Amino acid sequence: MALTAIITGATGGIGRSIALRLVSQGYSVGINDIPEASQKIDAFVDEMNSAAHIPASLAAGSQTKRPRALAIPGDVSSATDVASMVSKTVSNLGPLTLMIANAGIAPVIPMLQTKKADIESVFAVNVGGVFNCYAEAARQMIAQGHPRTVAGIEKYKLLGAASIAAFRAFPASGIYSASKFAVRGLTQSMASEMASHNITVNAYAPGIVGTSMWEKVDEALGKIEGRAKGESLALYSKSITLGRTSVPDDVAGLVGGFLATKDSDYVTGQTILVDGGIVFT
Repeated sequence: MALTAIITGATGGIGRSIALRLVSQGYSVGINDIPEASQKIDAFVDEMNSAAHIPASLAAGSQTKRPRALAIPGDVSSATDVASMVSKTVSNLGPLTLMIANAGIAPVIPMLQTKKADIESVFAVNVGGVFNCYAEAARQMIAQGHPRTVAGIEKYKLLGAASIAAFRAFPASGIYSASKFAVRGLTQSMASEMASHNITVNAYAPGIVGTSMWEKVDEALGKIEGRAKGESLALYSKSITLGRTSVPDDVAGLVGGFLATKDSDYVTGQTILVDGGIVFT
């Protein structure tokens, strides 16, 4: 069974953890981030192609396909770039079975200070980027034919990054939250239209995750609300029912351990929270 995924925004934090999880499960992966991060992409690809990340069960035996990683820098807000990423991945790694639209930006801007350019940039990446990834991957999957014939699986899968802010808006994150609400709607619409093509479409909604992105959020909130570095992260983390800030592997467990597997074949159109109990549904 040959499984191939593309992961956008994959060089740090959540994307990196998801990529490592998929490679450990036998996936070949196209690793994307912005072109300015090409050196980080190449270093991560080299790391994943090392023996340390090849599962023993897959490394043993000459007949078993070795998982591989491929560098595919590009801007997800560009449909042309995303189409090129899909084409390069398929040409080098094989038929595409999973797209993970993980790339996103999270500026902290109070509503009355938000400019038109802020709205355009956030929506271009967080909504336009997810749409481009969904659409270009779906076109490729449909052209490939039934996933059972192509890869021995029942469903192709499209996954997008939402957020707890897609369920509950937070201060100084209005445009970001609006973009993540849009991801939920986009995911539902794509799920409805792709079902007849044996493609499921779901999103994952992380909470407060200890990543470099949240460090920037913490710093920006501190400036707005008058707190020192680290205090905003600690304050908002108090609302987590399970009592700790999450780590990227918490999200990778949901994405790689469930949504990317056959166990999720009967799940579509959902945005699943993985936030330790900040938002209950």
